[in-house]
Amino acid sequence: MSYNIPNLSRNANARPLGPDRGLRYRRATMSASATRPPPPQIARLDAMNEQAALGGGKDRIQKQHEAGKLTARERIDLLLDPGSFMEIGRFVVHRATDFGMADQKVLGDGVVTGHGTVDGRKVFVFAQDFTVFGGSLSGAYAQKICKVMDLAMKVGAPVIGLNDSGGARIQEGVESLAGYADIFLRNTLASGVVPQISLVMGPCAGGAVYSPAITDFILMVEGTSYMFITGPDVIKAVTHEEVTKEDLGGAHTHASKSGVSHLTAPDDKTSIAQARELLSFMPSNNHEDPPFVPSNDPADREVPELDTMIPVESNKPYDVKDVVRAVVDGQHLFEIQPDYASNIVVGFARIGGRAIGVVANQPQVLAGVLDIDASMKAARFVRFCDCFNIPLVTFVDVPGFLPGTDQEYGGIIKHGAKLLFAFAEATVPKVTVILRKAYGGAYDVMASKHIRADVNFAFPTAEIAVMGSDGAVNIVRRKEIAEAKDPEKTRAEFVADYKDKFANPYKAAELGFVDEVIYPRTLRQRLHRSLEVLKDKRDSNPPKKHTNIPL
Repeated sequence: MSYNIPNLSRNANARPLGPDRGLRYRRATMSASATRPPPPQIARLDAMNEQAALGGGKDRIQKQHEAGKLTARERIDLLLDPGSFMEIGRFVVHRATDFGMADQKVLGDGVVTGHGTVDGRKVFVFAQDFTVFGGSLSGAYAQKICKVMDLAMKVGAPVIGLNDSGGARIQEGVESLAGYADIFLRNTLASGVVPQISLVMGPCAGGAVYSPAITDFILMVEGTSYMFITGPDVIKAVTHEEVTKEDLGGAHTHASKSGVSHLTAPDDKTSIAQARELLSFMPSNNHEDPPFVPSNDPADREVPELDTMIPVESNKPYDVKDVVRAVVDGQHLFEIQPDYASNIVVGFARIGGRAIGVVANQPQVLAGVLDIDASMKAARFVRFCDCFNIPLVTFVDVPGFLPGTDQEYGGIIKHGAKLLFAFAEATVPKVTVILRKAYGGAYDVMASKHIRADVNFAFPTAEIAVMGSDGAVNIVRRKEIAEAKDPEKTRAEFVADYKDKFANPYKAAELGFVDEVIYPRTLRQRLHRSLEVLKDKRDSNPPKKHTNIPL
């Protein structure tokens, strides 16, 4: 087949159209077309894009700013790498006709959806636009969110939701409720497959709270965001309690009392920066490993201060975060839920460039004891790390479980079992360091060798026993002490003998329950080498539909 190629020269003797003349020709052509008005179709597209970008209009955008909040598009611009956002569904509008809604259609319908990159890695995002119908959810709005969630599952990328909504759109009735359920289903199916992060940056009430609650992490903004099932007015009508929105469901309440919020920030920009950093520790999906970030901090660095950082006295407090920071890259610990159940510390860090999940008892708070809240906080974190191939490093200094009727009536048995279950179920690399106390059932629960921890170290200060020496002697030597001529002296001798025999790491090491008693200063080296050895670990659980964790 031959093609008829036109001769651009006016005559056979004309000079060919070379690169320079071709560039001048194209510039002249573009310049000429720029002076002509665009075709009607292009003009219409321009107008619609401008209209969609304004959301609810300039006045409502101004009110959003006056309230200390960014708009949906401004938030997306901060979250994603510059120029990476590709919008989906910009011209979608609602389908409602009742209550005059047929004449109130806004392009995009109150939610901006699409995908882009964070630090060059693909993510999917939706941002609720409070300037359009108060960000309320319609059927069409829900379909937009579902579309990006479905795409995220197909390509294996995180989903980030920027929530700022008044709830279900009343004018649509059950269609809006169905939309919420469609989103909840996708949150559930995506759980453990791709990371899901929710930023609550405004109101989130009623059924709207359940989508964030299913996701992996919830970030809230102080003073402008709140979450609750029923608002203050309903509570007052039903129970006669008077409470403000902030006290009922503000960022501080959920960060310190309920544990619903994982991180808080003073403004939108800081919250978005937190989300970006949080993403840096996790893989894009459950088939990948977390990103490796090279560090200038030598992996074989010794930490001499660790030799004296742990008090010899078992009842003397210290800050376990000092221990963690001393051994991780750049001394940087990205703590999760710092204000909730602070008797246990969880968070992300890196050792030798490799992301790890940190779980650590905190002797500075309640002596590091495990209670209901601490057990649930740590169990949820452990399960997230296991979902997304993040190795776990556990720092143990635990005297046991918190006694008391409140704990027993509140279900400490089943809640404590959640942490035990989470550690036992986890198949990621698990390295445990016993810093000082490891008493009773809490020793078993805190990633002991018996529940499949891969490498277990102990400091020379470690005390591994059923209980503390004083309590143990009071039980096993009660008769001898009572019959002694000098009960106090006899008791002191028994306590010293018990400590020598049991309240140390060497009996556990003798039995193989501790792999090595190490010099504290070498901890960073030991952790790095262990994680390096375990990086190709393969382990699995028996085939099953799913586990039945004690909820």
